[in-house]
Amino acid sequence: MKNINIGLIQMSCTGNVQENISKTIIKIREAAAKGAQIICLQELFSSLYFCDVEDHENFKLGEAIPGPTTETMQIVAKELDVVLIVSLFEKRAQGLYHNTAAIIDADGSYLGKYRKMHIPDDPGYYEKFYFTPGDLGYKVWETKFGKIGVLICWDQWYPEAARITSLMGADILFYPTAIGWDMDEKDPVINQEQYDAWQIIQRSHAVANGLYVVSVNRVGIEANQKFWGGSFIANPHGRLLYLASHEKEETHVETLDLEKTEYYRTTWPYLRDRRIDSYEPILKRFID
Repeated sequence: MKNINIGLIQMSCTGNVQENISKTIIKIREAAAKGAQIICLQELFSSLYFCDVEDHENFKLGEAIPGPTTETMQIVAKELDVVLIVSLFEKRAQGLYHNTAAIIDADGSYLGKYRKMHIPDDPGYYEKFYFTPGDLGYKVWETKFGKIGVLICWDQWYPEAARITSLMGADILFYPTAIGWDMDEKDPVINQEQYDAWQIIQRSHAVANGLYVVSVNRVGIEANQKFWGGSFIANPHGRLLYLASHEKEETHVETLDLEKTEYYRTTWPYLRDRRIDSYEPILKRFID
């Protein structure tokens, strides 16, 4: 398809899982009513961002994929004729959990899942306590409306992940994410630098790989974090086509012209000029 309408849902969450799911479905309907064909939800949309603490009680939030939430979203996707990117806390087995995105096609079929590969462990982001690193590799899916790749949050900082997913033929690269400012940090320069770095690295993936990048973040205050919103869409030159606020919930739909990808990739032919014969050292942890 030449044009694809992309929906982003940036929202705040509460401690009530069913309330968050119901609210999200309302917003999915809003995006579909605006013409969205592929809709991306934020990371771990059905709950608060629980990784700010190490608490065994939070493992109760895990669920099978496919499972109850994906089944609900399959019904919604089929009814509205939309593709959904659904980020969930996957319970794979007792004591084995992943941070996972499920992909649901517009006919309601479950296409598969991507398990987050890069897992952070920082103050306020104790994800290694909860998540096992992904073991499915990088993934792309041929949906009704286009071939998409999905990475998750901390994956954003790794150009290797974006490159491999792009080389697998993704037309659009999606990043469900949950990141914000530590409210104890009072220096506005540091806060601005952190957000700018997050946005810039993802825009660079768009440029280096000649494809559209869609990043969907949450908003609102949870515990000691102010999630910074700032969801955006960048074109293959990194230009912002859409930028959400830092404060408000937003349901936005943007039309992307995939035919322009040919222009960007032939005008700036990075894929042509890659020296794949010289990249073996990147497989080392560090080149001493």
